[in-house]
Amino acid sequence: MDKLIYPCIWCNDNAVEMAEKYLSIFPESAIVDVNPWVVVITCHGQRIMLLNGGEMFRPNPSLSLMYLTTDEKETEEIYSKLIDGGKDLMPLDSYPYSSKYAWVEDRYGVSWQLYTGNESDIIQRIVPTLMFVGDKNGKAEKAIDFYTTLFPNSEKRGILRYSGSEGETPGNVQHAEFKINNYLLMIMDSSYSHAFGFTEGMSLVAECHTQEEVDYLWEKLTADGGEESMCGWLRDKYGVSWQITPVVMKDLLQKSPRVMEVMMSMRKLDIQKLQEAAE
Repeated sequence: MDKLIYPCIWCNDNAVEMAEKYLSIFPESAIVDVNPWVVVITCHGQRIMLLNGGEMFRPNPSLSLMYLTTDEKETEEIYSKLIDGGKDLMPLDSYPYSSKYAWVEDRYGVSWQLYTGNESDIIQRIVPTLMFVGDKNGKAEKAIDFYTTLFPNSEKRGILRYSGSEGETPGNVQHAEFKINNYLLMIMDSSYSHAFGFTEGMSLVAECHTQEEVDYLWEKLTADGGEESMCGWLRDKYGVSWQITPVVMKDLLQKSPRVMEVMMSMRKLDIQKLQEAAE
């Protein structure tokens, strides 16, 4: 079955505050789930999880959220709200690739790219965007191959490469799009020196229907230098953080507090043991 994929933002125990702030910024947004651990919002029907994780991790621009619209005024309005307490990474302006674009870090450290384009360019309103920097720079194309062979219903949607005139490494990925499980992601390389890289501050959630699906993704994503973490978290060989979780997790957590206790003792999640804890 299809696995639902969506981004997760690590919050400093202020997920509710952040959710309410984003609802005041983005149109067609709503809170769809609240519990002591996470708040889930939707924007244009797309899920974003806000996790009450504490001070351990912070979001950074290595995984940003691209917001796409056809309306320059909407871009300007969203920018004016995101920049309040935040900072510019690329100022709001007209660029060769967008009539109105900005890259802004909001007051919570979350990076947003605001892109104004044509209706034909927009197949998903919010797109997680991976930036490969440091020792991962130059590996974006291999990552596309890896992810699109790992997930069903995947496709590559073309690659724009650096020419070298930008100060970047010629042939590296300037911009590319690909789908995994019918979910759009964007990706790029950057040769410049950056004081950040992939962390748990921003992760990707993959919901699974069966233990076989959990096992398969866990094995493939931790292979060749990937790393297991706790509670269904892992880092793949490129350093990108994933949460491999059962679709039934929300229902199980509502049944018994023991489910959380059992989950906290696990690395890869065991659906049967979690179900037993809920009984």
